Amino acid sequence: MVRIKEAILVEGRYDKNTISQIVDATILETRGFGIFKDREQMALLRRVAEKRGLIVFTDPDGAGLVIRNHIKSAIPAGCLKHAYIPEVLGKERRKAAAGKEGKLGVEGMPREILLDALKRAGATIEGEDVPRPRGITKQDLMELELSGGANAAQKRQKLAKKLHFPGNMSANALLQALNLLFSPEELKELVTAMEKDHG
Repeated sequence: MVRIKEAILVEGRYDKNTISQIVDATILETRGFGIFKDREQMALLRRVAEKRGLIVFTDPDGAGLVIRNHIKSAIPAGCLKHAYIPEVLGKERRKAAAGKEGKLGVEGMPREILLDALKRAGATIEGEDVPRPRGITKQDLMELELSGGANAAQKRQKLAKKLHFPGNMSANALLQALNLLFSPEELKELVTAMEKDHG
């Protein structure tokens, strides 16, 4: 499996599932047009793009283009890479009928085409033999009382608010976002500072 440094942004969970089978990378979703109303999610995407880069990988139809253009207008161009798939007529296996424009989306494309699109977009492919720095784990969240404890949900909400993350993040979603932006040491410092601020 190819490891990619940048985060990859797709439209929905089926696209995410397809991409996650061919690359080891953080994959985020726009939830279709949901991204237009979610300022907190867009702010998170901007921070992720500035910290480690973001590859926009939407479907080749009109909706995908509208979403891509929205992301382009909200995030500095130097932080974005764009992956494109060819326009192929057809329908995904799980669907009863083809989409409005009759084109296959990311989820319906063969693996080699998806991987080629990511490479052509300029994805930073990391060597398999290069050790990856230790990320933030669920154990870290438990030790910092952000997961598993009586007040964990409250504490997560305070941290999300402090970091301007979407407020309704689950422990898993928070873990993913934290790993994109912070080291375990930086997280510990953040939580310690937050606790001092709140007494």
